[in-house]
Amino acid sequence: MASAVLGDEVVCSVERAVHVLGARWTPLILRELYYGCTRFDEIRQRLGIATNLLTTRLGDLVESGVIERVPYKDGHARTRHEYRLTAAGRDTLLILGALQQWGDRHQPRTKGPSVLRRRRGGGGQLRVAFVDEEGREVALDDVEMVPAN
Repeated sequence: MASAVLGDEVVCSVERAVHVLGARWTPLILRELYYGCTRFDEIRQRLGIATNLLTTRLGDLVESGVIERVPYKDGHARTRHEYRLTAAGRDTLLILGALQQWGDRHQPRTKGPSVLRRRRGGGGQLRVAFVDEEGREVALDDVEMVPAN
């Protein structure tokens, strides 16, 4: 997966997003960052991902502006880096929520969902949906994708 910023030759927004976020491990790495795992060893251990693969994926996400690398130092140990979501990274929560919602509906676990989406502070459950400019939900049957130009 090349991580360089795409020029205008790639017109489709879906293709542009997949270019940055479409590698198999990328959504899982982002999920772990949302869960608060920000250090390389934590992420590697939780996912069981090879070190070289995680290094590559994190580098791609940094280069694409989805996460940032922030130095930290524990005591006298050498300086290491943790990874934090940028604004672009935080926006991927919609994508992860949609993937999770699809998985819960079409590939459900016998025990039910492993994670619930809800409003911070103990609010009710949330779901991902298309919403119009007035804030009303639009049924999927009423959504169409049309070329912009």
